[in-house]
Amino acid sequence: MAEELNLVSDLAVILIAAGVFTLISKALKQPLILGYIVAGFIVSPHLGLFPQISSVEEVKQWSEIGIIFLLFALGLEFSFKKLLAVGSSALITAGTQCIGMFIVGLVTGNAMGWTAMEGVFLGGMLSMSSTTIIIKAYNDMGLKNKPYATLVFGSLVFEDLIAVLLMVLLSTMAVSRKFAGGEMVWSLVKLAFFIILWFLVGIYLIPTLFKRMRRFLNDEILLLLSIGLCFGMVALASAAGFSSALGAFVMGSILSETVEEARITKLMGSIKDLFGAIFFVSVGMMIDPAVIAAHWGSILVIALVAMGGILIWSSTGALLAGKGLDTALHAGFSLAQLGEFSFIIASLGCSLGVMRDFIYPVIITVSVLTTFTTPYMIKAADPVIAWLQRKLPPAVLARLTPADAASRPESAAEKSLWKALLRSYALRVLLYTVALVALLLVSARYLDPLAERLLPAMAATWRGYLEMAVSLALMSPFIFGLAVSNGSINKYAGKLLKEKDTNRWPILALMVLRMLIAVSFIMTVVTAHVTMGGWGVPVLAVLLLVLFFLAKRIVHKTTWLEERFMQNLNEKEVLERRLKPVSTQVQDKLAGYDVHLQVIDVSPDFQYIGKALRDIPLWASSGVNIIKITRGSRAILIPSADEPVYPGDHLLAVGTTAQLSALTEMLRQHEQARGGEQREEMEFTVDVVTLEENSYLAGKTLRDLRMRESCCMVVSVLRGNEHRTNPRADFRFEPGDVVWMAGEKKSCEWFAR
Repeated sequence: MAEELNLVSDLAVILIAAGVFTLISKALKQPLILGYIVAGFIVSPHLGLFPQISSVEEVKQWSEIGIIFLLFALGLEFSFKKLLAVGSSALITAGTQCIGMFIVGLVTGNAMGWTAMEGVFLGGMLSMSSTTIIIKAYNDMGLKNKPYATLVFGSLVFEDLIAVLLMVLLSTMAVSRKFAGGEMVWSLVKLAFFIILWFLVGIYLIPTLFKRMRRFLNDEILLLLSIGLCFGMVALASAAGFSSALGAFVMGSILSETVEEARITKLMGSIKDLFGAIFFVSVGMMIDPAVIAAHWGSILVIALVAMGGILIWSSTGALLAGKGLDTALHAGFSLAQLGEFSFIIASLGCSLGVMRDFIYPVIITVSVLTTFTTPYMIKAADPVIAWLQRKLPPAVLARLTPADAASRPESAAEKSLWKALLRSYALRVLLYTVALVALLLVSARYLDPLAERLLPAMAATWRGYLEMAVSLALMSPFIFGLAVSNGSINKYAGKLLKEKDTNRWPILALMVLRMLIAVSFIMTVVTAHVTMGGWGVPVLAVLLLVLFFLAKRIVHKTTWLEERFMQNLNEKEVLERRLKPVSTQVQDKLAGYDVHLQVIDVSPDFQYIGKALRDIPLWASSGVNIIKITRGSRAILIPSADEPVYPGDHLLAVGTTAQLSALTEMLRQHEQARGGEQREEMEFTVDVVTLEENSYLAGKTLRDLRMRESCCMVVSVLRGNEHRTNPRADFRFEPGDVVWMAGEKKSCEWFAR
C-alpha cells in the first residue's frame, strides 16, 4: 500500500508543479511545453528544493505511456491523403532539411569527440523542428494565412513522418551497432510492408466496425475502443520488432480516415494533455545543472548549429522546390528550432545504451533555448529578406523571383496522363503485392501446422496439395485484382489510346508485367508443394486454366473488396461534401489557385450586429466576399447586400491569401478596440424585504411601479401562508408581504426602501 501511495504522491508533485508553471508560462505568453520542462527541472532530484520523486523509474514508465498518447494524437491529426495533398514542395523542403541536418549532426558530433553512434543520433535530433511551437507562434502572430504558411505546415507534416521512420532506423542501427547497408534497406522494406499492410487491413475493417456499431457508440464506448485499438496496434508493432510509438502513430493515422475522427480527437484531448504533461515534466527532470555547467560550450555550439543549419538547409530545400527568396527564407527562419521528437529520439538513444547520459539534458537545454528564440527568428525574416533584396545582384533576384511566383500549387489538369496512369499502376501493384505477400507469410506459418493437427491421417503429399489449393483460393481475389482488374488505370489508358495509337505498346507492356508478377506468386505457392518437373508443369497449367474460367466470379469478388475499401477510405470526405457542399466544391474547383475559404463567427459584441452586409466594411477593408451565411439550421447561399448579420451567424468568406490575411487583421484590430472599451458592468443582486406601512411598494401594483424599466423585477411574494411566484401586473402589495426582488443592485435597493 505504501508503494501505491508513493506513486500517488509522485503524481501529485508532478501535476501540481506542471499546473503552477504552465500558468506562469501562459502569463508570460510562452509555450506550455516550456512550463512543463521547467516544472520537471524544479522538482527534480538534482535541485532538491521540493519533495523528491520517490521512484524515477515509475515516472519514466508513465512518460512512455505519454509518448504513446502523443504519437496517437499526432496520428489523428496526420493523414496519408493529407500527405499526398501538401505537395512535392513540402517534401523537398523537409527532405533537404532532414538530410542536411543529419550530415551536420554527424560532423558536429565527430568534431566534439562524440562516438559515431552518438553523432548519428545527434543528426536525427537536429533534423526535427517543433510542430507545436511553430503552430502556436503562427497563431499568436497572426501568420496562419501568409503565403509561406502552407509550405511550413506541409514541411512539418513530412517531418513528422520522417521522424517516425527515423526512430525505426536508429533503433535498428543501435541494436546492430554498425552501419550495415543491407540491414538498413531490409529494415526500410520491412517497415514499408507492415505500414501498408496495417493501413489496408485497418481501413477495411475499422470504419466498417464503426458503421455497424454507430448507434451504440456513445462517447464512453468510443473512447474505450479507440484506446484499445491504439494499445492493440502498439502490441502488434512491438511483436513485429518496431517501437511502440510507431504502432500508436499508425493507429492514429488509420482512425484519422474515419468519420469518427473529430469525436475521437476531442475525447482524447484531455488524456493526451495529462500524459503529455507527465512526459514533458519527466523530460525536465533529466536536466542536471551540473551537466549543463560542465557542457555549456557544447550546448551553445549545438544551439547555434541547429538554428543556423536548419535555416540554411530548409531555405535551400524551399528554393530547390521552386519557391522564391521570400517564401524560402520565411520557411527557414520559422523552422529553426528543435522539437518534441528530439526529446523522444534522445530518450531512445539513452534507453538503448548507445548515448552517454549527459547528452539528454544537453539536447533538452538546446531545445529550450531554440524555443525561446523562435518568435524572434520568425520576426527576423522580413529585415533579412529586405537586406538581401538590396544587396543581391539583379540577375540573381530575377532568377529567384519567377520561382516564387510559382508558389501556387500545380493544377491537376496540367499533370501528364502518363504520370497519372503510372501512379495508379504503381499504387495498385504495390497494394496488391503487399496483400499477397502477407497471405503467403500467413499460409507458410500457420497452414501446415493447422493441416497436421486437423488431418493427421492424410498422406503428406495430399496434405501439401490441399494446402496449395487453400492458399491459392485465399490469394485468388488478390491475384486477379493485380493481373486482370484495372480500376482507375482504364480511365487514363483509354485517354492515352485516343491520343496516340502507339501508346498501346507501353500500355500492353505494363499489363504483361502485372500478369508476370501475379504468375510469380502462383509459382511460389506451387513450387512450395510440387516439384517443378514431371507432373509439376501439367498441374500448374491445369491450375491456371481453372483460375481463368473462374476469373469473372473472382474479379467480381475483387471489385467488391475494392469498393468496400474505397468507400471506407473516402467516407469522411463524402460526409463532408454532403454537410458542407459550398466549401468542398469551392476547394475542389479552385484547388490549383490562390483562392481559399475562412469562416467568421459573429459574436454578440460584433460592432455591426443588425446591419446589412453592404454596411460592413469586409470588402472595402480586405476584398473578400461572403458566399454563405449559416444561421442555426438555415443556410443562406450567396446572400444579398441587404442581408443583416446577427449574433451566432457563421459567415463563409472567400478570397486570396492576402485578402484573408487582411480580413484577419481587421477583425483582430476590431477585437482589440472593443476589448479596450471600458464597460460599466451591472452588479446583480437578489434582495428580500418585508413591507411596512411606509414602504415604497406598499399599496402599489406592479403595473404602477414599472420596475423592469429600472432593471429590477419581483420574483416572488409571501403573503401569510400563500406563496406567489412571478405575480401578475395587477398584483397590489400590502404591508407584511415578504418580497424577493432580483436585478441591478442599486435599483433594487431603491425599490426596497
